[in-house]
Amino acid sequence: METKTVIIGTAGHIDHGKTTLVKALTGTDTDRLKEEKERGITIELGFAKLDLPSGVSVGVVDVPGHERFVKNMVAGVAGVDLVALVIAADEGVMPQTKEHLEICQLLGVKHGLVVLTKADMVDEEWLELVRDDVRDFLKGTFLEDSPIIPVSAVTGQGLDELLKELDRIIAKIPGRQVKGPFRLPVDRSFVMKGFGTVVTGTAISGTASVGDEVTIYPPGHESRIRNIQIHGKESETTVPGLRTALNLQGISKEMVQRGMVVALPSSLQPSYLLDLEFYYLKSAAKPLKHRAPVRLHVGTAEVIGRILLKEDEIEPGTMNYCQIKLEEPVAVLPGDRYVIRSYSPIRTIGGGRILNPLPRKRKRHKEWMWKELERLAKGEPEEIIEIHLKNAGYRGLSRSELAIRTGFYGKTLKKLLDGLLSSGKIIKFDAEDRFVAMKVLEDLMERTLSILEEYHKNNPLVEAMPKEELKSKLFPVTASTRTGVSRGLDATSKVPIQKLFNKVLEGLSRKGKIASDKDSVRLSTHKIKLKGEEERIKAKLEKIFKEAGLLPPSMDEAIEKAVGPNGDKEQAKQFFLLLVREGKLVKVKDGIFYHPDALEDIQQRVVDYLKEHQEMSVPEFRKLCGGLSRKFMIPLLEYLDSKKVTIRIGDKRRLRSKS
Repeated sequence: METKTVIIGTAGHIDHGKTTLVKALTGTDTDRLKEEKERGITIELGFAKLDLPSGVSVGVVDVPGHERFVKNMVAGVAGVDLVALVIAADEGVMPQTKEHLEICQLLGVKHGLVVLTKADMVDEEWLELVRDDVRDFLKGTFLEDSPIIPVSAVTGQGLDELLKELDRIIAKIPGRQVKGPFRLPVDRSFVMKGFGTVVTGTAISGTASVGDEVTIYPPGHESRIRNIQIHGKESETTVPGLRTALNLQGISKEMVQRGMVVALPSSLQPSYLLDLEFYYLKSAAKPLKHRAPVRLHVGTAEVIGRILLKEDEIEPGTMNYCQIKLEEPVAVLPGDRYVIRSYSPIRTIGGGRILNPLPRKRKRHKEWMWKELERLAKGEPEEIIEIHLKNAGYRGLSRSELAIRTGFYGKTLKKLLDGLLSSGKIIKFDAEDRFVAMKVLEDLMERTLSILEEYHKNNPLVEAMPKEELKSKLFPVTASTRTGVSRGLDATSKVPIQKLFNKVLEGLSRKGKIASDKDSVRLSTHKIKLKGEEERIKAKLEKIFKEAGLLPPSMDEAIEKAVGPNGDKEQAKQFFLLLVREGKLVKVKDGIFYHPDALEDIQQRVVDYLKEHQEMSVPEFRKLCGGLSRKFMIPLLEYLDSKKVTIRIGDKRRLRSKS
């Protein structure tokens, strides 16, 4: 027997016989609640298994028809592949018939048929009138050319024909794809004695197995799958499109509720803001205003939010791009279908596709932000990836973050990224597969040149800018971004900024735009140019230290001597620091600087002495220096140690072997 992962969903007005039809076909009464039995109406979703004549076994979702329970109906239809629109032959098309059909269209259902129930209650002439009326009603919908089959659950009329027609349609429907991460929107959560918490729903993508770790979104509770059942039978692995029950470890019933999603860890990121492709139904009563309160139905969740429009309002019957700001977060992926219902009075007014589950807030006056939505809706996959990487800026996006934002996975995503890397439109700057748009890198390089130009302008006597200072100006925002629920564009992990910074410097160095060493960087065109008087003061400072030998003055003393009491001491200090950077003065200790000639002289004296005497005490060094005080003598000894000329052993110094 072949098992095809196809779900059939019912739709239609209350009391048109949906539940009775399902029972006649499957033998299962899907009304399981006491209240449903007492009131004679379906309130919650019902589920059954149907074995078709061909041997194909499919799932059936029975939805409530009452207008008060449309939110439950939406949750049921969200995962179906084929809809059976049920219309009672004695009543014809009714208000919920219309709304249910609109919902099916908005959710992207593409296959179906019409079942005229209660055919035994009308004569043939009336049946033909109803059939014609239904055909007119279906014009312009996905059911326009679908079969219309009269049936009677009481007499059995038409049931065999209905089963054959279902077999014919299902044979043309491809099974659910395994692509993407495992996701199961939860429609029920309960405790089973001896097992613990069990959640049920229809797996909409991917697979998971017994023992796998899972996360419950949006709250982020972590769990493990203890047991799996598909249509009541034990299974080791989930199957997309089939009715599934998961026994979850370490989770209470209260921790997982309808509207949540069980998925693989790190495969989703909850968000309060969504980008939408939104069709506003012709049947909507009036224009929809910016910031109007609405009800979003996606998966099994219903969340209150506000529609954010570029315009002040939109007209019924129009396709639009917009955002929705939610009161509670949802965990969705691009391409997921949704339905919008008005806040009050409650009625279906539109729906469509989610374009971006983690957008930034789009400002109404920035036209390009709204045009970007059209590119996300209609653009090629490569363009969509580039858009997300450009929006992420220098933080870039990892492979898993790109998957959440684009809906591309596995080999498909790898092929797209490889193509973009080869064309030079994106770069990878981290071994853990973090990507940045080339446009972002180019902007960073331009910004680097501007920062260096400004630095040289403000510091004409400084040869180069410290790299750490440049990096802090180039990446002013901390590399550690928020984690958890996103309220806009948000990278989810710590970004290795140093690696991207290195890429920027490498790119500019290759182009000959900059020169850098270990700690500093400058524009390749930058050179320090001193005027006549400036050069004279600088030379005088160097001469003062050269003549001082082993008894150098302090910086302030030297500056005072070079420019006099009324001279520009701050400018002279810059000349002094320039001499240090150029190596014409050497810092031996804080506040003590020597001319290189003096250091070379004392170094040679020490080497000659130790070659003859093998070791040298502090008093012997004092004599060698001509009676220096400890203020200069100890720093000089430590300097020679640091330069690996000498090595201290106890209270004596010896030559290092290489010296």
